[in-house]
Amino acid sequence: MLLEFEKPIADLESKLQEMKDLAKGKSIDLTSDIQSLEEKIQALKKETFQNLTRWQRVQLSRHADRPYSLDYIYEMTNDFIELHGDRTVKDDKAMVGGLGDIDGRTVMFIGQQKGRNTKQRQERNFGMANPEGYRKALRLMKMAEKFNKPIITLIDTPGAFPGLEAEERGQGEAIARNLKEMFMLKVPVICIIIGEGASGGALGIAIGDKVYMLENTWYSVISPESCSSILWRSWDYKEQAAEALKLTASDMQKNGLIDGIIEEPLGGAHKDMKSMAKTIKATIIQALKELDKLAPEDRINQRIDKFCSMGVVVE
Repeated sequence: MLLEFEKPIADLESKLQEMKDLAKGKSIDLTSDIQSLEEKIQALKKETFQNLTRWQRVQLSRHADRPYSLDYIYEMTNDFIELHGDRTVKDDKAMVGGLGDIDGRTVMFIGQQKGRNTKQRQERNFGMANPEGYRKALRLMKMAEKFNKPIITLIDTPGAFPGLEAEERGQGEAIARNLKEMFMLKVPVICIIIGEGASGGALGIAIGDKVYMLENTWYSVISPESCSSILWRSWDYKEQAAEALKLTASDMQKNGLIDGIIEEPLGGAHKDMKSMAKTIKATIIQALKELDKLAPEDRINQRIDKFCSMGVVVE
């Protein structure tokens, strides 16, 4: 999948490959030309990805090859055991969770999961959880608290599922209960937005001691397309909507809504998933070291104070 702003880079990379093939096939020495073109491509990549618009970052967050929650979990852990079901309705496959080992320490992973192909997307409901998904997440959080295990949540959803059956089973109540209960968890909670962070669907597993965003992700009460359709009665103004929403990681950090930004490989997380997983793992380990120094009561109080201070203006 090639995004519009990546096409100039792809054209140069195509020329580079042609040059390499020519040099190999005709036994011509094009070393200096190849090196010059490689440097030009690298410079163009840096310039392009350092100056992305908000809408372009939204596009990157949705890239078809972008790693999902389970990709990171299996890469970061040695023996992940997935746990299923909310013990009330069913197992919501849009929400995954289980116990995994990070450098000898057991942690509870919870995350939203999308699908790679049509069958998987239908099975995972495009990463949009039903109420039972949020109730499963809460069940796993309570289990982690019982056995004194830290909680890591990986957020990547276009929103909670808005279907009639979801409303009938109490979508709003399920998310609201998660918000309330997550504030009071006695164990460390680290939340990382790895893709899309839309509305209450994201917030339902995003109340943590530390909240991080990957560099090319977004976090907002509404998607640019939906915002455009409400304000302009058309999706054609999604780029303007993205600018107005100020939904990127740098925007969120500037407004004090997250604790940090996790840098991605040049070109996006999908360009080097192993490196990205290694960076996320290092961030988790460092955050846990800091949080372990605090008593549970202090962590809870700081967590509450952090979220209560959001949106407050002091003159």
